[in-house]
Amino acid sequence: MLKIYKDEDVDEAILEGKTIAIIGYGNQGRAQALNIRDSGFNVVVGELKGSTAWKKAEKDGFEVSNAEEASKKAEIIQFLTQDTVQPDVYRNEIRKNLTQGKTLGFSHGFNIHYGLIRPPQDIDVILIAPKAPGLILRESFKQGSGVPGLIAVEQDYTGKAKETALAMAKAMGLTRRGVIETTFKEEVETDLFGEQVVLCGGVTELIKAGFETLVEAGYQPEIAYFECLNELKLIVDLIWSSGLEGMWKAVSDTAEYGGRTRGSIIIDKGARDKMKKILEDIQTGRFAREWINEYKTNQIVLNSLRKRDEQHLIEKVGDKIRKLQGI
Repeated sequence: MLKIYKDEDVDEAILEGKTIAIIGYGNQGRAQALNIRDSGFNVVVGELKGSTAWKKAEKDGFEVSNAEEASKKAEIIQFLTQDTVQPDVYRNEIRKNLTQGKTLGFSHGFNIHYGLIRPPQDIDVILIAPKAPGLILRESFKQGSGVPGLIAVEQDYTGKAKETALAMAKAMGLTRRGVIETTFKEEVETDLFGEQVVLCGGVTELIKAGFETLVEAGYQPEIAYFECLNELKLIVDLIWSSGLEGMWKAVSDTAEYGGRTRGSIIIDKGARDKMKKILEDIQTGRFAREWINEYKTNQIVLNSLRKRDEQHLIEKVGDKIRKLQGI
């Protein structure tokens, strides 16, 4: 039976008297740092000196230093810089300070799972992953609520790695809602798959394809935008709050019949086979190698795709529609 950890299941005492370094003060780093501090624990921040994030952390009242100094002071190092820069920051600033018994934490296990960071054997390596963007993590905490999260243990040198992960999750506010235990492998592979196939890649291509089909058939771009993009939020909100069947109950019978009978024509066996191929690329590390090479070559492909998509008609129409809605 799946265990969901709540506040009453977790003892935060393991964090008492310890210094927690948050390396990287972006949206997620800032939210985690503020929540952990508000939970009563000592937090320092590691950032690039003089950066906007450094100044923001100082303004928020944190002791700020570079990653090397912050990791030297801390018993628990929560590593939250971007995946692409983590290996260099680790090698140049953090590795030398991972003395026996320390804890190295992540919120996404990419570099551990794919072997780009190989920690020493005499430390704990854990994952604490809030399942929400940093802004929502922080706002929900301030309101006395929280967001769900995941924990995982990759390396348990002290025998207390899971205890530390759960305590960190509670300090962030995750156990107010519930925390599920996973593995680095499962977290990374499902996260990448969800982003590529559904949440980011799949849904944006579906929106553009629907929009283009209507416009090419002679319909007004503004009407196509409403039908293929604007109303998507209403449907996603229904799915989020009530599940798939709850959504079907909330829409018209006409929408339900058309959707149930035609949806599988779009997401057919061919589409599912392509999903399996994408998952295979993630599982074998093929995607990770491709992305690392892309980053090292100045993101030529990504920048080209960004430039292309910024010029798409749907973006020009979207600017107009959002102004009408006061967004």
